[in-house]
Amino acid sequence: MARLIFVNLPVDDLERSKLFYEAIGARNEPKFSNEAAAMMVLSDTIHIMLLTKPFYSTFTSKPIADAHSSSQVILCVSCASAAEVDQLVEVAAANGGRADPGPKQDMGGMMYGRSFEDPDGHHWEPMWMDPQMAEQGAHPVESVTADS
Repeated sequence: MARLIFVNLPVDDLERSKLFYEAIGARNEPKFSNEAAAMMVLSDTIHIMLLTKPFYSTFTSKPIADAHSSSQVILCVSCASAAEVDQLVEVAAANGGRADPGPKQDMGGMMYGRSFEDPDGHHWEPMWMDPQMAEQGAHPVESVTADS
């Protein structure tokens, strides 16, 4: 069985968040949704659990970060093409998200990525990588300093 991932995100307005994630291609799974949570299926293996902040708080004693002003995680998701990356960012922006909070990554036809934030500020990074580059794997990165 394939391992599944359930990304749990605290949200201010559950209905607004459901509409946003439906707009970018997720579907709601009503069997695991109620007035406090909604399961949004992004793919066969990626599920987004939208949790109202009071419900989210039942799973942790830590304060909930304001994703508009701080960063804890960047959620990267693969796309089939660079055009799909652009389309996803445009759809996100047109449906209450914010386009390109991070820098665009264009590696000359080998890799391409952009970013968007959902209405609650959660940072997503759709990316496409040339399949041949993926086969070759990572290469050493030259260190970058503030003086560069």
